[in-house]
Amino acid sequence: MKVPGPLLLSDGRRLEFGTSALIMGVLNVTPDSFSDGGQFLEVGAAVAQAMRMVAEGARILDIGGESTRPGADPVSARDQIDRVRPVIERVRAESDVAISIDTTCAEVARAALSAGADMVNDISAFRFDPGMLPLIVEQQVPAVAMHTLAAPKTMQQAISYTDDDVVTHVVGHLAERREAFVAAGGCPTQLVLDPGIGFGKTIAHNLALIRELPRLVALGSPVLVGTSRKRFLGEITGKSPEARGPATAASVAISVARGANIVRVHEVAEVHDAVAVGAAICYLQPHE
Repeated sequence: MKVPGPLLLSDGRRLEFGTSALIMGVLNVTPDSFSDGGQFLEVGAAVAQAMRMVAEGARILDIGGESTRPGADPVSARDQIDRVRPVIERVRAESDVAISIDTTCAEVARAALSAGADMVNDISAFRFDPGMLPLIVEQQVPAVAMHTLAAPKTMQQAISYTDDDVVTHVVGHLAERREAFVAAGGCPTQLVLDPGIGFGKTIAHNLALIRELPRLVALGSPVLVGTSRKRFLGEITGKSPEARGPATAASVAISVARGANIVRVHEVAEVHDAVAVGAAICYLQPHE
């Protein structure tokens, strides 16, 4: 399978993919995220968690100040900035790990990039805020474009697609968003695509998107998959979010084996070996 080129960060650092996948550690500085809400609201606790994930092998930290769980209410730009900026500043002072800001708001993204973030992770694929795409192009930073049917508040209500094939719909949508990114002046090699597992999807949709991930990989952009602790894993296993570590590891290994270049997870250590196994299945040749 072809390995994508590196993502170029603004200060000359590079995120190289190689024949494995990069681990993106989730750091929710929120009171209400579905899995770890309230655990890292205090700056010291958030920074300690960030450093733990880096020590365990995270190459990217995805820091967000607004929950995107199903049914979540929106959070103002000011509140998001107040939550994430001091954490980003402290993490940047202590580490050169790549930092992603998880937001759909251009004002929040600008503040985070000014504080030391390196890239933007936008679950709306730059659709919710018309200022987001111009900002990313202006700043020349890598970005993640994710598929979702709607904002978190309503995305799991009346789920439907214009055709019966959710994979065709999602791949087509992300191809269109990549075209919009390039048309706005973005460098195509700086864009990562995310099928949006759990965002406006049923369990069958989520499983189909993982099963058919090579169809998204075939677009040629790096692919990010985020399955960590999500509801569909609980529907399969009957486990609570905090008990979904083995299910998360299984979904990560399969995603990497099907071509994912980045996996977004809450617990880095428990998926590290799963990434290695998935990468070996995907890339290791019989004679090696």
